[in-house]
Amino acid sequence: MPKFISTIQNIFKSQETSDKKENLAASTLTAPQEIPTKPLSQLYHDEVSSLPEKQLNAGHGQSSGLQRDHNEDALFALTTMLIYSDKSLPVGLYIVADGMGGHQHGEIASELAIRALVEHVFKELYTPLFSLSPHPADASFQEILQTGILNANKAILTKAGGGGTTITAALIVGKQMTIAHVGDSRVYTVSPEGRLETLTRDHSLVKRLQELGQISSEEAAVHPQRNVLYRALGQGEVFEPELISTIVPTHSSLLICSDGLWNVINDRQIGSIIVSSPTPQEACQELVKAANEAGGPDNISVILVELPN
Repeated sequence: MPKFISTIQNIFKSQETSDKKENLAASTLTAPQEIPTKPLSQLYHDEVSSLPEKQLNAGHGQSSGLQRDHNEDALFALTTMLIYSDKSLPVGLYIVADGMGGHQHGEIASELAIRALVEHVFKELYTPLFSLSPHPADASFQEILQTGILNANKAILTKAGGGGTTITAALIVGKQMTIAHVGDSRVYTVSPEGRLETLTRDHSLVKRLQELGQISSEEAAVHPQRNVLYRALGQGEVFEPELISTIVPTHSSLLICSDGLWNVINDRQIGSIIVSSPTPQEACQELVKAANEAGGPDNISVILVELPN
């Protein structure tokens, strides 16, 4: 469970803006590729493709951990596939939220965040996309997710005062993937060999210190304030979600998880479990088990999506 400190925003604000583009462009996969707003009728035809050998296939797992008496995480996973003749349109929405603020506050905040985001995405994307007469969308995928997260922030401030949450979402429509992120839950791609690549940037004190060269990765891993965030939903601070658009990577999996997983077992172990598991669901169960066997110090949430070839 993360903690929040507002003063860090002021400490890092000036450098964060200038560093953001450089950080996102560090990888060809994470480099933003703006997706122009299109009428959904046009988008539908652009994204429908020949039936791939492998469809979207997702699993999920969650645990309170061994050292927490309640669970402040929430997750949402929905995989949708429209198939007709030899064509297909895969659509997936996957979200992890890691609540904070003590008993009730954190779990309410994470639930509200996911409900608000899902409500907005369904209204602006799912309903018009799958209707009998697809009608024009007023926003791009990035704008839809951004507005949904801002709605989530308002809902928490209104209904769960004192609570906060991270939120990390991945939206897949056909060949396009859009990620929206606030906090320190993470999105990774996982290669067939089990190599992990982080797509998101932690909005945490130690990650920022590491980016500024003030501490090493080894020092960050054991830093006593490694769970302190400078950006989260429900904290009354002005923020912008991190937004990434890219082509869906092929021959890979997508991992979305809270820090109860990635901060407890290392990338090599995570990758090994994923590639050795026959299905995404079994992989998620094994990942949760491994985090608990390592002490289970925090709530654990994980979604694994097997991507089409």
